Amino acid sequence: MTERGDQSNTNTLVIDTSYGSTVGIVGREPITETDSRTHVERLQANIARVVAEAGLKPADLDEIIVGTGPAPFTGLRAGIVAAKALAFATGATLIGYDVLSAQAQWNLIRRSKAGTLGDAVDGDRHVLTLAVNDARRKQLYFQLEQASLTAKRPVQALIAMDIDYPESVVERVNAAVRTFAEEHPGAQVVVDVIGHGAAKYASVFERMEHLGDISDESVLDQGARGLSIFWEDAVLAHDLQPDAPVEPLYLRRPDAEVPNPLKHVLGHAGADRA
Repeated sequence: MTERGDQSNTNTLVIDTSYGSTVGIVGREPITETDSRTHVERLQANIARVVAEAGLKPADLDEIIVGTGPAPFTGLRAGIVAAKALAFATGATLIGYDVLSAQAQWNLIRRSKAGTLGDAVDGDRHVLTLAVNDARRKQLYFQLEQASLTAKRPVQALIAMDIDYPESVVERVNAAVRTFAEEHPGAQVVVDVIGHGAAKYASVFERMEHLGDISDESVLDQGARGLSIFWEDAVLAHDLQPDAPVEPLYLRRPDAEVPNPLKHVLGHAGADRA
């Protein structure tokens, strides 16, 4: 069990809009919206609902953990803006955390059927996690990680967070895993693909060396347990970098662009004054 394992002393709200939306008070079941067409509109109401159902008022919140992506522009921005506004209004501590890093921790818990980040993992294999999130346009946000449940903030990124096409992701992961295997001669290595978008490109991931599981789930799909894992990992990361800014991770330019100047209808400068 981590030092933050006691959830009874902290009123913590988690807000994430990296894939649909997840809103919840740590220790309780969250509200999850998977319809990207409506989750932004329902965000404020869902925040109010989970706070009220926990018997709290906004002023009772001690911490707000917000997912910083990576994710497409509009939905991600809505969640971060809501979290910042609520933290400003209530004085709650605001912590931002990306949605990929906690995947490695949850994956080890999933594999070992452990209960928390501090529980032991069975076996001596090197389990690597290719954490993904659907970036649309036939691309994936991804990060290749190695994690251990027995140390504080133990995630090591073998490939830093990036965006790429699935075929290229597989090539890059294979190269990184070969290097990792050379550095750990005789070790058994397995790579699990975890996150939204994994199933969509499963046929591509089948070409990956040392492939383990392919799971189209996120840590934040795991109800109250997943919310707690995300919270604990976010706080551990914050303890190491308390001044880290709470800013969205877009990794790709937004679709919106500054429009070109309007053309003159009449073909002369006087049209501007018409």
